[in-house]
Amino acid sequence: MQGFDAVVVGAGAAGLFCAGRAGQRGLRVLLIDHAPRLAEKIRISGGGRCNFTNREAGPANFLSENPAFCRSALARYTPQDFVKLVQRHGIAFHEKHKGQLFCDDSAEQIIQMLLKECEAGGVTRWQPCTVADLRPLAAGAEGGFELDTAQGPVRAARVVVATGGLPVPKIGASDWGLRLAARLGHAIVEPRPALVPLTFDAEAWAPFAALAGLSLPVEVSCGSGKARTRFLEDLLFTHRGLSGPAILQISSYRAAGQPIQIDLAPDLDVAQELVEAKATSRRQLGNELATRLPQRLAAAWLEHARLDATRPLPDCRDADLQRLARSLHEWQLTPTGDEGWRKAEVMRGGVSTRDLSSQTLESRRVPGLYFIGEVVDVTGWLGGYNFQWAWASAAACADALGQILASP
Repeated sequence: MQGFDAVVVGAGAAGLFCAGRAGQRGLRVLLIDHAPRLAEKIRISGGGRCNFTNREAGPANFLSENPAFCRSALARYTPQDFVKLVQRHGIAFHEKHKGQLFCDDSAEQIIQMLLKECEAGGVTRWQPCTVADLRPLAAGAEGGFELDTAQGPVRAARVVVATGGLPVPKIGASDWGLRLAARLGHAIVEPRPALVPLTFDAEAWAPFAALAGLSLPVEVSCGSGKARTRFLEDLLFTHRGLSGPAILQISSYRAAGQPIQIDLAPDLDVAQELVEAKATSRRQLGNELATRLPQRLAAAWLEHARLDATRPLPDCRDADLQRLARSLHEWQLTPTGDEGWRKAEVMRGGVSTRDLSSQTLESRRVPGLYFIGEVVDVTGWLGGYNFQWAWASAAACADALGQILASP
């Protein structure tokens, strides 16, 4: 039976980074993944250019039932730390929007960088290789774990679970880590799709389906009072509902059955502008509105508000213009669902952080077992934040493993 200091299950962002960093700290590391292709989620991210971190990433950009959990790891491995690694490997990158960093060339560069880090750490990689079972060794034995793999049995002093979440099953998403955690007594925060387009009842959505493909900046919000969450981002109309960064962001916060509110003209006071325009404009209402909104949206919205687009603006009642403005600034609607795991960017929920150490990511229930990355109940905003959690949680885990090995 082969033996290792640590086995990392899952060769995505967190698993690759953890394996390489642990190997470079002197551990004998085995990295296992069931998928035939390496790190597909990295490869397809950011339109193929990998939004590998966000300069502004901090605890406020993450959701969890235990919001303080992510603070320690994020503080000890920052976006600047990962940027230094990227620069050391000679990867050119640029800032696209709101702190989001992308490769100039290809996401493949990040994968190759992580592979080189693993090579530098002497990491053994088995892929594709499945793990049929994992057993903590009985009390009184020398400790550690036995794993039944497709390439034979393995013994390891420690095991790191980096199996990711459930989104995009066609590239190999698996619930293996969640099932293992539950079997070994860990609480699981119910997984659900996050950063996902929202859908609506087909009949109710029919008036807006023709707007598919239209994008515009909006303010979207949900909740109330201190619990109210807002994002200023672009919205995209689709045939089945709404997408775009604004909707993906709010989808992580919205509870099932909860309405969202959208301001379709956050930078305008539509009522004031239309009422003031009555004094000088001879345009029809539809044409006047189209000077301030995309033409397709203006036409659809007047129909939605049951106002005559051909009516000359001076003939429109102020009360109707104010009602039109309120409907644009305070569009409230309740999604009936979302596009599910096949379109979700990440998973919300996962292994409860109450059962993990925030310092090391080690299980409080099974000593020597660690959970990192997306399998943990920590979910970031859209824009490189989830990759930063992968790097930070992996670094915290790898450094803890290295300290154990170095201790007398």
